[in-house]
Amino acid sequence: MTSEQNAIFLLQHGEALLAAGDREAAAKLLGAARSDARTRLAAHNLIERHQLADRFGEWMGLNCEISPEDDIYRFFDGHPTSINPLRDYLADGWRTLAELMLLLESAGKPLLGVQSFLEFASGHGRFTRHLVKAIGAEKVTASDVVPGAVDFARETLQVKSFLSAARPEDLACPERYDVVFVLSLFSHLPESSWSRWLVRLYDCVAPGGLLVFTTHGEEAVRRQGVTLNADGFFFAPSSESNAIDAQEYGTAFTDEKFVQMQIARHIGADRVLRHAPTWFWHHQDAWVLRKQ
Repeated sequence: MTSEQNAIFLLQHGEALLAAGDREAAAKLLGAARSDARTRLAAHNLIERHQLADRFGEWMGLNCEISPEDDIYRFFDGHPTSINPLRDYLADGWRTLAELMLLLESAGKPLLGVQSFLEFASGHGRFTRHLVKAIGAEKVTASDVVPGAVDFARETLQVKSFLSAARPEDLACPERYDVVFVLSLFSHLPESSWSRWLVRLYDCVAPGGLLVFTTHGEEAVRRQGVTLNADGFFFAPSSESNAIDAQEYGTAFTDEKFVQMQIARHIGADRVLRHAPTWFWHHQDAWVLRKQ
């Protein structure tokens, strides 16, 4: 039996034991299957879903199921520095929560006081699951252009969700929110839709609320060695996502002047509450806009 065949046997036999009601024996076999890259995610989800021993959810206190369609998980799973992709993926969502909480505190709007929160371009819940633990699923709405991501958020994480649109003008936002959080969308948009999405998402913010979004700013430009155009913008049709057209979702870099100009032109320069360079993941800038 090859190592791959053995991993598949462990997964299948563990699942059969689970169906037969032998949870202890199933947990041992599925735990072994989880250590093999080829059966890791399937075994992990069975362990989490059935609340078996040694599950991540037992010590994290949240739903740790991961969608097989999650591009961000696949990024960790294929990254040469990630020796434990499951842990790294879940810890990265926790890191984002910590970074956001500090940012909102500095903006005078503590996360725990937020009554309605839209996570836009939410993906398959890398951050959403941690947000649910912090403020409750009833206050969270997730939106993404990928239908499966929206379904996963609603069915697995129990949050409200709605499907985004390819064009910002077609986005139907069901309400206005205290906080609209847009992590790593503007760092992927082409110049043709960048300001259009800015205007549309700002419109989704309730009066007195905040729009928080991130960009690849000047430090990211330096690290990647890209050359910005005369407007302070660079776009390459390539990203970690396999679900969206690369011409509409690639990798974008901007300088501070470009972002400030778009805000001033389309929303108002006085709406900028905070610009925090390299705030998220130590390479994406954070921008905080307040709605009057």
